[in-house]
Amino acid sequence: MSKRIGPKDSELITQYRGGSEAAFEMLMEKYQSKVYTTIYLIVKDQGVAEDLLQDVFIKVVQTLNSDKYNEEGKFQPWLMRIAHNLAIDYFRKSKRYPTIIMEDGANLFNTLRFAEETVEDLQIKEDTLNLVRKLIDELPETQKQVLIMRHYMDLSFQEIAEQTGVSINTALGRMRYALINMRKKMKQLNFAYDKNIYPK
Repeated sequence: MSKRIGPKDSELITQYRGGSEAAFEMLMEKYQSKVYTTIYLIVKDQGVAEDLLQDVFIKVVQTLNSDKYNEEGKFQPWLMRIAHNLAIDYFRKSKRYPTIIMEDGANLFNTLRFAEETVEDLQIKEDTLNLVRKLIDELPETQKQVLIMRHYMDLSFQEIAEQTGVSINTALGRMRYALINMRKKMKQLNFAYDKNIYPK
């Protein structure tokens, strides 16, 4: 039978809000390795992970100091959610583009072949990628999150389910709707797609 070592998170939070910096340092020491690992597994860059780790704890401090904190008894899941969301935001803001496989197994860019990449071709490619990024940003938050985790980060649906706290079926459903919505948006914009792959 394991014994609890040290004070509870809620006790440390109360102490910190009462002016004890040492209490916050204990919270940081307790979770910083776990938070860093979570972020690193997503961004796969040590420097970025270290920066985001600082950002996570800055956000925690701001929330605790602003009296907006209402996660009593749920500090760890709340903290990990902040870490997860900041890592997702990093991907959205960075210039990374996934290979998006549509719900029928077709590659979104399989009609975009740039044999001889002239300056014009590269500009078209960049514009197209920017458009796709914009379309992803317009998706509902839950759909966007699953699509980014699957195609930007190469996470399995099991990993996505665990990190977002939903069932695998829910994660799969969100991905399916994300791809359906992407295709609808592409059609509305008259996006160049293969009519054999995306029949009307």
